[in-house]
Amino acid sequence: MSQGLVRSWFRALLIQGSWNYERMIGVGIAYASEPLLRKLPGGRDGDAYREALGRATTQFNSHPFLAGAAVGALAKSEHEGLPPEQITRFRTALAGPLGSVGDRLVWAGSLPIASAIGLTLAVVVSPLVGVIALLGIHNLVNFGLRFWALKVGWTGGVNVAGRMGVPALEMGLKVAAPFTAFALGVMLPVATSWLVSDFEPNGITGTGLVAGVGLLLARWIWPTLGGIRYGLIVVFIAALAGWI
Repeated sequence: MSQGLVRSWFRALLIQGSWNYERMIGVGIAYASEPLLRKLPGGRDGDAYREALGRATTQFNSHPFLAGAAVGALAKSEHEGLPPEQITRFRTALAGPLGSVGDRLVWAGSLPIASAIGLTLAVVVSPLVGVIALLGIHNLVNFGLRFWALKVGWTGGVNVAGRMGVPALEMGLKVAAPFTAFALGVMLPVATSWLVSDFEPNGITGTGLVAGVGLLLARWIWPTLGGIRYGLIVVFIAALAGWI
């Protein structure tokens, strides 16, 4: 891998450092792209470099773990001399798919799976083992996806979509939801039994009732309630009852 690509990968780890509502991760994309744009005609003092870097700072939003594909592909299209308007359209077309695939693969897949495994091991083995498992699994996916996405984007250029259609990624998207459900299904009873292990019988019964009401609300009556809101409501009711 070239030195510029290595520098871009390290910079891509900080791609959300300048996140804002106006440009999302656009400035981060430019920061990660800069090492790959240095060899444009004229170097850093050339018009091509300044114009390409200016285009790279415009609004862009995608999943941070797969944003490297956009960094590499857009930088490669600048080197290939594509017209600015075509690069702009290409940039717009990349955002949605990279965001959708990343959300399904990471936020709804590997992250909850890693959390479930970590919590299960924390209860069954030790808290330290659980933390190590959580961080290890999550960051293996994190660094691996970032490295792969940047390399695929740089080698694929405008054909990056075809390069990303690898069997491993397709399989990951296919099994993410079932594996997440399985991991959470194993974790919940294990974690619950540990949490209520020191409770009195009345406390265990109360915990079961609270969980049952929450499931009823989430499933049929108030699907947008959410666990955090429900938890806060329960805490407020418990505190009020204790005060009365």
